[in-house]
This record gives sequence, structure tokens and C-alpha cells, in this order.
Amino acid sequence: MNSSRTAAVIGAGWSGLAAALVLARAGRRVTVFEASRNLGGRARSVNLADGPHDGESLRIDNGQHVLIGAYRETLRLMRVAGVNVERALLRMPLDLHYADGFRMRAARLPYPLNLLSALLRCEAIGKAEAIGAMRMMAMLRLRKFRVQPDITVSELLARHRQSDTLRMHLWEPLCVSALNTPPHRASAQIFANVLRDGLTGRRENSDLLVPRIDLGRLFPEPAVERLRSMGAKVELGTPIRQVNRRRNRFILDDREEEFATVILAVAPQHAGALLAGMIETQEARSRIDELAYEPIVTCYLQYGSDMQLPAPMLGFSGGILQWAFDRGQLGNARHAGLIAAVISASGAHEEFSGETLAAKVAAEISVVTGRNEPPHWNRVITEKRATWSCRPGVLRPTMRTPLPGLLLAGDYLDGEYPGTLEAAARNGVSAARAALED
Repeated sequence: MNSSRTAAVIGAGWSGLAAALVLARAGRRVTVFEASRNLGGRARSVNLADGPHDGESLRIDNGQHVLIGAYRETLRLMRVAGVNVERALLRMPLDLHYADGFRMRAARLPYPLNLLSALLRCEAIGKAEAIGAMRMMAMLRLRKFRVQPDITVSELLARHRQSDTLRMHLWEPLCVSALNTPPHRASAQIFANVLRDGLTGRRENSDLLVPRIDLGRLFPEPAVERLRSMGAKVELGTPIRQVNRRRNRFILDDREEEFATVILAVAPQHAGALLAGMIETQEARSRIDELAYEPIVTCYLQYGSDMQLPAPMLGFSGGILQWAFDRGQLGNARHAGLIAAVISASGAHEEFSGETLAAKVAAEISVVTGRNEPPHWNRVITEKRATWSCRPGVLRPTMRTPLPGLLLAGDYLDGEYPGTLEAAARNGVSAARAALED
């Protein structure tokens, strides 16, 4: 085998599989190593052995994800993997529908008409508030969406005198959903980047894309099928504990095979140990060690098949719950009555046990539906380190290392985006393309 064309990708999450697809399509001999038996990393499917249908197993996700139309790299990779994106995702205009009656729905118009029409048609927002929101967006656009020096999102909203209603129902929920960081700690610069790409530009950029199928089938599993069809190897249940360099090649643990390229696409908390044997990676390891993290909690509640929320995606304010997704309304009959309740970022909810949290979430849902029956079952899934904490001034590691052929990939790397699927996809593709250039 020509070792100059061999590439190892460590990690079969979205970033690692994105990198592997680019390398394999370019003719590299790719091997993907994944420590677990599951694909997708921190955005994966979970198999419940005892599902609600006569004990039949049920696949759910470790977290309810929502994409937006601006996630072009993620959508492109899904198509490369063979996914029918139009069937797999429910596309709808930006529609913020809350349990307290607030509703703001964007028209299918280009910016700024989409946002302006949504604000003016929202009964809970006065004209002065709408003008204030548009003025903030205009000022950000005038400054090319640069916030210098960086401040928190709360400080940004205060400077632009955004009303409590807009903060509670528009800006702060967008911040927490995209950055997974509380507004009083979140980076205004990265939030501005999200507003730039999500609300401006192409008309479809602001569309919400809610998965109709589980995360495994949305990309990781089709990606692996595509990789194997191109001759790549995917080794599950195969942890790699250290990467070492010998001459101009890389050795993984004590394996005999040498690799010209290694793309490290594991979660940041695992990356440092893999790099420990190479002194040249000291700066990258230091920056990784300084990262803080934020959790995401998803509480699944299974009710009777006739249970429905007022909307497929319903917002909550003033309590613990932030968003609830009616899985039955998203196109899967087997999920009728299944509610996925999401609580993003750190907060008071972390103090509760799983059963207490599920009970509190069920109580909030019962107020909306007017039905007091308890769910048939519940399951609380907590990703304690779901994303890096997106704070002002965080120095993140870069994709390239001082060692030619050794690159990092993941949603935590230096760039314009927070820890999202789009950041993972973009960074995986960029790492692979850089490896090909080298």
C-alpha cells in the first residue's frame, strides 16, 4: 500500500464523517476509528430497548436538533451521503410559537422584509419595539456584523435598548438555541454571526429545518454506507488512545499501519490525551484545556397517541422548559404522543434529579394541553458537555497543528460559528481539504 495516500480519521461524529467523505472522494485510503458502537458523536440516536409499542424497541435522539436554511454545508453533505433532504427534514418559515400566546412568523420574503413583516404582524410587539429590533439589525449590518471589542449578548441587547418582550421571545431564545450559552455569558460576536447568516442573505436562510427521522439516519449511517461503498474502512468499538509520529508518518497506539494523514475529530475533552505524545501540539492542548462546556437536557415524555401540542415546535418562557417538539406532528406515526422537551445551556434545572425534572416538564406541558394525565413513560438524556461555552474572548485551537498531516476537526475549533452541526460539518470538510492540499 502507498502510505502517502493513507488517512486516519479518529471519531465518527458529524465532523469526522464529513472529513472522511471528502478524503475518500478524493481517492485517499481512509480508515475511520470510533471508540463507541454508535455513530454521530454528540448528535446521535439512542435505542430504547423497551419502547411504548408492546415492548418494541424505539430509536430516539440524544438531543432534539433544529437546523436552519443557512446550514448549507450540512445539507450538502447529507445529499452527498444519499439522504433525501426534502423528505428527511420538515422545512417551515421561522415561526416562534409560544405557549403564552406570543407568535412571530416570518413571511417567505428576502431580508429585511422577512423580519420586518414578522415583527409588524406580531400582536405582542408594538411598532416602536419592531422599529427598535430593525434598527439593531441595521446597525449590525452597517458594521458588517463586527462587534469589537466582543461583549455579552445581554450587553448587546441593552445597548440597543431591546424590550423585555423581544428579549424573552426572540433574541434570548435564539441565543440559547444557537450558542447553547446563557445570554449573560454568551459572545455577542458569534451571536451576530448567527444573525447575519440566519436572518439575512438568501430568503431560505431563516427557514427552520426539523428532522422527521432520527439523527442516525439523518447523516451518520448513510455517510458510513457511502464510505464503505468507496472502499473506506469504519471500525466501531475501536478506541485510539494516543497518536505518535515516526519519521513523516503517524502511528496510532501500537498498530503496525502508518498513516500520512490523521484528522483528530473527537470531542475536545478527549483530544488532549491523544495529542499528549507530541510536544509540538502543546499550544493546541493548552487551548483545549481552557475550554468550558455547556449541557443540553432532552426530556422525552410519551403520552397517548391522541396527545398533541398546539404546534410541532412550541416555546415556553418563565419556567424550566424552553422548547417542546411534538414528534407525532413531525411525520412519524410511531412517535404519536411523544414529546421531546429541550432545556439548553446551564441553569437551575441542573439541580434536579431526572424524575423531578420530568415531573416539572410534564406539569408545564399539562398547562398548555389542558390534560393532566401523566405520561406513560419518560426518559431524560443529559449531555453534560454538549457544546463548548461560547463566551467572549475564548481562544480556541486552530484546525492546523505544527505537524504536517495532523489536523483537528470539530465544532469547537476557531471560527465564526458556535458549537453546531454546521460548525462540525464545515470544520470537517476544511480539515480534509487542508490535508489534501498538504
